[in-house]
Amino acid sequence: MDSNIIPNDLETSQSNLERSRFREMMAQRKHGWQRYIWIFWALLGPGLLAALADNDAGGVISYAATGVQFGIGLFIPLVLCLAFLTFTVQEMSMRLGAVTQEGFSRLALRRYGKFWGFYHITTLAFENLLTLVTEFIGMTAGLTLLGLPLWLSDLICFVFIVSFAIFTGYFTKERIALLVGALNVVFLVVAGMTHPNLASIGHAFVAWNVPTSLRGGVIWFVIATVGNAIAPWMIFFQGSGTIDKGVSSRELILGRIDTAFGCLVQVIVAAGIIIVGASLFGHMSNVSSAGPAQIIDALHHSYGRWVAILFGIGLFDAGFLASITVSLSSSWSISELFGWSKSLNDTLRQAPKFYAVYIGSLLFAALAILVPHLPLDFLSILAQVVGGILMTPLLIFLVVMTSDKRLMGQYRTKIFGRVWGWLMVTLLCGLTLATFWQTFF
Repeated sequence: MDSNIIPNDLETSQSNLERSRFREMMAQRKHGWQRYIWIFWALLGPGLLAALADNDAGGVISYAATGVQFGIGLFIPLVLCLAFLTFTVQEMSMRLGAVTQEGFSRLALRRYGKFWGFYHITTLAFENLLTLVTEFIGMTAGLTLLGLPLWLSDLICFVFIVSFAIFTGYFTKERIALLVGALNVVFLVVAGMTHPNLASIGHAFVAWNVPTSLRGGVIWFVIATVGNAIAPWMIFFQGSGTIDKGVSSRELILGRIDTAFGCLVQVIVAAGIIIVGASLFGHMSNVSSAGPAQIIDALHHSYGRWVAILFGIGLFDAGFLASITVSLSSSWSISELFGWSKSLNDTLRQAPKFYAVYIGSLLFAALAILVPHLPLDFLSILAQVVGGILMTPLLIFLVVMTSDKRLMGQYRTKIFGRVWGWLMVTLLCGLTLATFWQTFF
């Protein structure tokens, strides 16, 4: 066995300490409803964060553009159904991390050799850098519309995200990220301010179909919607976050509640964003190339300044949270592979390489959007295509490892789960081929 994948005494001690802290939080002597609220607050973490961050800046624009293009009826039922797909993938990732106490990249290296270990890390780092660029595009959009120059907007975003690293302790950082994620509710507020027709939303579930007039161009939006539901970084983030939080096989039920709640909130918010976009149905031209500035401007003209401002705040918040989680997925995974210190309980001095990856990836994305004539629209498409391509092999490895009795013991995926997992692999293979066809032909 390769020595660089065996946890040293310090890492083992840190893992045991985190489990002790987590169980201590869960066993706080509170009574009645206060105890249940405290338990619910304590168990929330990697699952909810991964799901909320899935509604990133690129996802928000994609959902809004989908609503602008097709209205309410077609995609809201699809988005809500995708909660089952997201939960399945994230539950496997959480269970793998909780049972093995090893991150995805480390397991791939140990069980399948150096090629696959470094393959997953290299492709994840590349896809994450592209994704981070799209997050900075979304975050800076609202600030530039307020009159700030691009370089200053970019600097403000970078400083805000990097400042996350200065706080001490996993629990503190996790709570801060959750509070940032809670601002996703602003999209539901904006959806309400557009006065949607609730009867039309209800009718969408009864008469769900693809209108004949839309079938020629709908496939790309279906691909984008499914692609927004699952992303490669989510697997790495949730597995490593589960370990860093101190969740073990004893707390699997709590991890599942965290994951299920996150998936439910994610699709509700996504549906709200589609409703916001649908409020502009028939009021925008060149929808296929609509960016954040165009959508915010259209909301301003149709519903007033406050609707546009709140949507811009939500867009900034979505990019902010996603930048944290995407960067952490790279930091955790790369550090796991090379045996570096990798806990959010560590300070900058204690884990310099871990935080160097975190800050370095953010710096790359912040500088990239300042490059003159950079094809930002192409980069956004490229990030989606790359993410779809990478998701298929990742899901194959995830299904195989969680089904391995020698690795998972009594916690291996049951027969129905394995069949469902391979059906998802087949679905993603088909979507990957469709993405290639729609993008390049």
